Amino acid sequence: MIKVDMTVDAKGLSCPMPIVRTKKAINELQPGQVLEVQATDKGSKADIKAWAESTGHQYVGTIEENGVLKHYIRKAAESETRKETTFPHVVSNEQLQEKLHDPDSFVLDVREPAEYAFGHIPGAVSIPLGELENRMAELPKDKTIYVVCRTGTRSDLAAQKLAENGFDRVRNVVPGMSQWNGPLDSAQS
Repeated sequence: MIKVDMTVDAKGLSCPMPIVRTKKAINELQPGQVLEVQATDKGSKADIKAWAESTGHQYVGTIEENGVLKHYIRKAAESETRKETTFPHVVSNEQLQEKLHDPDSFVLDVREPAEYAFGHIPGAVSIPLGELENRMAELPKDKTIYVVCRTGTRSDLAAQKLAENGFDRVRNVVPGMSQWNGPLDSAQS
């Protein structure tokens, strides 16, 4: 059993809210203390893990009980934390729409499979954030990769991970699918 110092309820919330609540709560803990984040958003597992890794906090793991994901994060000492950064290369939804037919463009959707199935940009390739590290070989290094999620939070983490792994033509699409007015496809691919 994991000793928990604080619990955050993010059940029923979707990205980016579980991360927003996690960030606020972690600041209230002392180094070494453990935060439990309860969420029902399946994407929160990859989101919280990626956020913890990017900021230096220890992602302990996730347990699922009765449809609730319980994420555990140990707060790092101040000397171990890294300043949270955002990916510097950002494009708007409208800028991406202008690039959709450019053969030099590749659209990567890092949302969960169910989100993708209900509507995605035509031609977008689905690789959920939690699978990205193991599937990077599927991505072209010779094209500009436009990373999209629901709000720009997961895609920001994905864009940073791609850049760290040698992809130098990456753009984070903000605000993402939550305000996408372009063409939509709901076919599975």
